[in-house]
Amino acid sequence: MSGPAGDRPWQTAGMGAGLRVHQGGSGEPVLLLLHGLGATGDVWEGWRPLLAQRWPGRWLAPDLPGHGGSPPLSRYTFDALAAEVADLAGTGARTVVLGHSLGGVVALALASGAFTVPVQAVIGLGIKVVWTQEDLDRARAAARRPPAWYGSRDEAATRYLRISGLAGLLGAADPATDAGLLEQDGRWRLAMDPGAFAVGAPDMAQLLASCQAPVTLARGERDAMNTDEELARLGVPAVTLPGLGHNAHIESPDASIALLDPYR
Repeated sequence: MSGPAGDRPWQTAGMGAGLRVHQGGSGEPVLLLLHGLGATGDVWEGWRPLLAQRWPGRWLAPDLPGHGGSPPLSRYTFDALAAEVADLAGTGARTVVLGHSLGGVVALALASGAFTVPVQAVIGLGIKVVWTQEDLDRARAAARRPPAWYGSRDEAATRYLRISGLAGLLGAADPATDAGLLEQDGRWRLAMDPGAFAVGAPDMAQLLASCQAPVTLARGERDAMNTDEELARLGVPAVTLPGLGHNAHIESPDASIALLDPYR
């Protein structure tokens, strides 16, 4: 992928992390866009023209560790993921973090005061806040499976889109799908480290209690991962985006980017 000078889409940033990151803009406040489990920073590509119009500062959309082109972790926790993102964000600029699903939980951890990033606000979109034992067992089982190899890119792409929840939103031939795949000797696999599934369920009460920045939780009206009632019980401002599902940021970038309006 390539882009205009001064706004090259993909850079390697973060001295120790080596995260693959989409970026653009300049100045403050900095916006961190964090994708969900199984996806990559490419899911924010549809935001690029809107960010140029509606966000005044620099923005960064990394592949989280163990996803896309970013290296894996030996152990996945929300704090460990946040530490890698903190290395990327730096310590100086005021920062707003908008995270989807897993990325929303990482955003809350980043604003806990345990890191040096001056987080100004956190927006968590589509976070699954209630987990059953069955949910946890399924995730642990997925984390233990070795990566599956496929004989064709199409097979691997189909699997990637299903695992990442992007089926029906991205096509198999989409460049954003490529970012989730690895090819070796004519065989294909998902780029994601299966171990990332072991990150577990967030302790939302503790994360919110520790958060040093204002928090808004948001969900698509049709998101089966959560409900309005579940978010309301957490005691922070909550927004429902009409007509949208779990991947509201892909379904309607225009409606989702409006969540940033108070901070620009």
